Formats: sequence, structure tokens, C-alpha cells
Amino acid sequence: QVQLVESGGGLVQPGNSLRLSCAAFGSIFFTSYVMVWYRQSPGKQRELVADITSGGRTNYADTVKGRFTISRDNAKNTVYLQMNSLKAEDTAVYYCNAKSYGLTRGWGQGTQVTVTS
Repeated sequence: QVQLVESGGGLVQPGNSLRLSCAAFGSIFFTSYVMVWYRQSPGKQRELVADITSGGRTNYADTVKGRFTISRDNAKNTVYLQMNSLKAEDTAVYYCNAKSYGLTRGWGQGTQVTVTS
């Protein structure tokens, strides 16, 4: 298992940007993990936002494509989510997840992102 700690959430106006970070602790296998950002809004199911493989291949939900960028710094055991042109519908708790061989190795505690004017 790996411990994941998210940070960077907050309250922003529509059109602004935020960068989320997820730091991994307690595992020597970070570089091999697929790292995933999920989000969950009240009353909705948790949804995949973006993921990045160990080799840097990325995947995005259609709702964030072109606005969000996922990246990783293996030297810092950290994955990032740069969120630009934020919309009210991006409001959610954002969670970091680590996977290997299709199995979850850890979840973060979540960080709240609120987009409102």
C-alpha cells in the first residue's frame, strides 16, 4: 500500500486555475504506478478525471480535455493536476489514486475544489 496526500484545493472564480498535488509516501514502487485523479460531487458518483501511466501516457475525461493537464514527477513521488478555465461544474472533492496491475494500492483523503462567482 501507498499513502497519498493531496493538496492545492480551494475556492476560485470561474475561468481561474488551480494546481492539485498528490504526494506518495511509503512505497518504493511509485514510478511503476498508474496515477489517477478522480472527483466526486454531492449526489453524484465518483468519476475519473485523468490518469497517467508510468511511461507518461495520459488519459482525460471528455469533460476536462483541453483544460486539465496531469503530470508526474517521479523524483518527487508526486503527481499533479493543472486545472485551467475552471467551471462551476468542476466543483467536487478531488481524490488521488494509485494503481498497479489493475488493483488500487492507495487513496488520498481528498481535496475540495469549489468554483463559484
